[in-house]
Amino acid sequence: MKKMLLSLAVITSLTACSQVKDEMAQNKNINANNIVEEITKHIKHYPSEKQYTFTYNNQRCYFEILVNDMPSFKEYEEDQTGSAFPINDAIFKTGKQKISFKIYPAGSEVLPENTDLKLILSSYDQKDKNADDITYMEYRIPKNEIKVTENYTKHTFAGVGKAFYEGSFEINVEVPYTSQLPFEKAQDLRKIDQKKLEEKLVNEYNKVRNIYQGKDKDKVARLLFDKLKNQMVAEYASPEKVKAAWNEAGEILFKSDFEMLPVEKYQMRFFADGRLVALYADGSDPKTRGDNALICNMKSGYGKGLFELKHLFYIPQGETEFKIY
Repeated sequence: MKKMLLSLAVITSLTACSQVKDEMAQNKNINANNIVEEITKHIKHYPSEKQYTFTYNNQRCYFEILVNDMPSFKEYEEDQTGSAFPINDAIFKTGKQKISFKIYPAGSEVLPENTDLKLILSSYDQKDKNADDITYMEYRIPKNEIKVTENYTKHTFAGVGKAFYEGSFEINVEVPYTSQLPFEKAQDLRKIDQKKLEEKLVNEYNKVRNIYQGKDKDKVARLLFDKLKNQMVAEYASPEKVKAAWNEAGEILFKSDFEMLPVEKYQMRFFADGRLVALYADGSDPKTRGDNALICNMKSGYGKGLFELKHLFYIPQGETEFKIY
């Protein structure tokens, strides 16, 4: 599964089908020609520009990481590997950040005793290329100590035998920016009739599918604007980098031959303390496990295979229609 780099996802009466005049009414001032300029207006630069990352090592498990209850990273392909992933796009201001994780067995029904996951928080300053990376902390999933002999103690995973295991911890970070999130004061969608919410969300997914399938550049720019803007602000991006990100999106979404897959075999998931909702593949197909249900089947151009679009949806206070993030 190719991962989209654009990291590049109440209501007093809720009807099953939205009655909207414009299938993409959000960000009406944004189009394919001005999106780079409009995003660049929001980016500021500072004497120090820290980028935070987690280095990970997993063993005998798959896992997902959420930062501030936002989907940040997942590993469903290798059950024993290691790499790193950035988290700035889910850090919205200085202070405490909540890191949540969910661990699933790989190749078995339950988690074995040698399941392991280690996360190391580091940062580098992109304004100072000569500065060393800073390591702040290491987190390792809980283990039980079992004294086998007088001279040998065995450490086993505390969640052995479970179908999944989840937990959380906190980190402290400093960033010079404060992101104004469009969904910050959105409604708590967990409090809405879930059947009606699901029907409404499926309808919204189908509208978004049609926009991507139709390759309308201006409407796609409106869909991507808020998420891409937040990512570029968090990365202190130069105008050239913003342009490159938009050009890459164009290579994928406008110049490739792809088919948007139907929205089916999904589960509804909530993020950001219920303010965001999305449909995710239910895990019945290993190729799409852990992916947003907005999936392209790439036939040529950018590459072949399945490609995930990571949109999330919210409803502002006092409104009845979804907006996209």
